[in-house]
Amino acid sequence: MKTHSVDLARSVAENCLDCSICVKQCQFLSANGSPRHLAELFLKEPDSDLAFRCSLCRLCTAVCPKDVDPAGLLMAQRCQAVNHDKGHHGQHRPLLSYEKRGSSRLLSWYGLPQGCDTIFFPGCALPGSRPQRVLDVVSQLQGEIPNLGVVLDCCTKPSHDLGRRDYFQTMFSGLLEILKRCGIKKVLVACPNCFRMFKEYGTLEVQTIYELLKAPSGTALQAEVTLHDPCGVRFDSQIHGAVRTLVRDAGCTVREMKHHGKNTLCCGEGGAVGYLDKDLARSWVELRRQEAGELKVITYCAGCSHYLGQSMDSSHILDLLYEPDRTMAAKVKVARAPMTYWHRFRLKKKLAAILAPHTACCRQDMEG
Repeated sequence: MKTHSVDLARSVAENCLDCSICVKQCQFLSANGSPRHLAELFLKEPDSDLAFRCSLCRLCTAVCPKDVDPAGLLMAQRCQAVNHDKGHHGQHRPLLSYEKRGSSRLLSWYGLPQGCDTIFFPGCALPGSRPQRVLDVVSQLQGEIPNLGVVLDCCTKPSHDLGRRDYFQTMFSGLLEILKRCGIKKVLVACPNCFRMFKEYGTLEVQTIYELLKAPSGTALQAEVTLHDPCGVRFDSQIHGAVRTLVRDAGCTVREMKHHGKNTLCCGEGGAVGYLDKDLARSWVELRRQEAGELKVITYCAGCSHYLGQSMDSSHILDLLYEPDRTMAAKVKVARAPMTYWHRFRLKKKLAAILAPHTACCRQDMEG
């Protein structure tokens, strides 16, 4: 990984124009210098852990006129710091504990009916904060996929983003091995970050549920909203379009913010920056609040919805689809920790009753 980081740093240093297009739009770069400046810094200080202040949102990569990939450099720099024992921060322990519980015997669950080749993988945040939404989605998808399975597990993107690549690769490859062994060919995800992990590192077909779901008939809210596109699917325009179709079919008019789609802003939670620099993370939220104005923000990431919701009226698109009136009135109940763990544990029993799966066990039993 060291060579990879050095090669990327040299490439960025040689090709960055110092045009400031990305610097003007990025809270991290505006505080720490252009990609060229950072690349030169990393070449001089190979073990610098400054990259852990970057949200890894890839906005810099999206707007670069020379196709330079500063975000790739910052990710590689995180990995190098970890490999040299310079990137381990005690502040990240709560996040890593949260991740570990997602694959634990207590919270993981593989519910696979006979003949199942397609699963719904709802991620970690949605089952904890909105377990009923998981059940709603399963009920709707079963109409199209009778043998649908459900897998509760963690894609371990936190470790991926924190540069803990050995652990990530071990856990994610283990997840893929279980799925392939069970005959799974397609993974349906609700979380944009899970989508990115399966798309970039997986060998199975992956698709978001937003490309399959339909707005319930009879919904005509006649409301104007705005949309926040999560960073994980920044470059996936088909998902952006599918979500907008769902919102419009629910009866809403969409007024786009200045930064949307490929040029979306980070919600502030990206890259676990808030664990090290709360002010920097909150500055992203403030930018979003300014662009949204008085409009309700609809997003399709449970993490984004929670983080943005601290400063503005933010809701998950699944709430809009299944509880439209209560969503627009900001009356949908969303669980917070530690109740989220209880909801994830109970969800396993509720799903077992709905699926009547042929296989129903935790990850550890599947690995055994």
